[in-house]
Amino acid sequence: MSAPAAGAAAAILDFDDILAQIGEFGRFQRRNYLLICLPVLFAAANSLSYVFTAGSPTYRCFVPGCDSPEEPDYGADWVSVAVPGSWSKRGHFTPATCDRFVPNGSNPESEPWSPWSLDRCSADNFTADTERCGQFVYGSPERTIVQQWGLHCQENLWKLAFVGTMHFAGLVVGTALSGYLADRYGRKHVFLICIVFMALTGVAQALAWDYSSFLVFALLNAVGTSGVYPLAFIIGVEMVGPRKREMSSIVLNYFYAVGEALLGLSVFLPDWRQLQLVLSLPPLICVAYFWLVPESVRWLLARNRREQAGAIIRRAAKVNRRDISVELMASFKQQELDAETAVEDEAEGGVLAERKDDKIWVAIKQVAGCPTLMGRYAILLLIWAVNAIVYYGLSLNATSLSGNKYLNFALVCLVEIPGYSLAW
Repeated sequence: MSAPAAGAAAAILDFDDILAQIGEFGRFQRRNYLLICLPVLFAAANSLSYVFTAGSPTYRCFVPGCDSPEEPDYGADWVSVAVPGSWSKRGHFTPATCDRFVPNGSNPESEPWSPWSLDRCSADNFTADTERCGQFVYGSPERTIVQQWGLHCQENLWKLAFVGTMHFAGLVVGTALSGYLADRYGRKHVFLICIVFMALTGVAQALAWDYSSFLVFALLNAVGTSGVYPLAFIIGVEMVGPRKREMSSIVLNYFYAVGEALLGLSVFLPDWRQLQLVLSLPPLICVAYFWLVPESVRWLLARNRREQAGAIIRRAAKVNRRDISVELMASFKQQELDAETAVEDEAEGGVLAERKDDKIWVAIKQVAGCPTLMGRYAILLLIWAVNAIVYYGLSLNATSLSGNKYLNFALVCLVEIPGYSLAW
């Protein structure tokens, strides 16, 4: 090796220098980045699917003698005199969901329904007293778990809200678990496990036989879903050069926003079981990623699996049509070995911890023992909590806005894209 080459090699510090030679975002990275972005679409959709699968449809009480048993009309002209409700400033009547006025005896409940019986569905046929009902008329063809398991009326609203609670509980568990497992067993393998687990539990959710089983599968689905986005982010960013990382992370967020907005298309899939199956079956194709997507080179190097890391680097250089010097690779490997030796020396001197301690607990002890880091950690927790409340508050309540709830939901999700662009 010539003197200049040796000097250049000595200056190499980390994997970013290799990326500078093989290409920071070449064909190899672009292809893999696209592949890992695709399951993010379905992870995003699954993360908010319960807004529609466990949402409350528009409904009111069925009025015997006035409503047609075959084709009842939710917005019939006589509804305001047969069902209590409220009037908007624009003169729109919204009927109550589970109450109706008690007939005064002249209402032909026992007579077969006919168009002529509607003449007797007037205010004179009902008293001011109300009664609960057990049969309902719906304002749209939408079918959710409300109709599936009879979760109507105020007393069952907590059951619908509890689906979201179980979902967020799964997110907390899955996020922590997937991060730990990815560091221990590899980014790629845990990423694929999360995708397949998300798909299988989503299918199971669509086939749930009662409310309790639906809750269990919703929790498990969230555990799998929560690992897809962060691991896709890590795998993608770890193979991209420093000048392209910001761009690549923004693009991944674009895919996430589009995935959420795709739920707006559920207007064409009004049955909740069909919707959940459409969101869950396609990700199973990602099993092929076992052969298509490489493991994170940085993780392989951290685990001393340098032969596999070198093979991926050489393949990336070949696909990107770039050359990488032998001196650079040798220098990089040597510096990695030197760094590991230094860590071992520090451990022997008691700087880190006893070798028997698990590394993750060592890290926790170090952070907990540093007031500055703990203060920053607390601030980040507060910021993240506020951000999550605002983010999910807007997304979950988009369907409560006036107008078309599917369009409203899609627009609230898509507005993230210009937001990410401004942050870029």
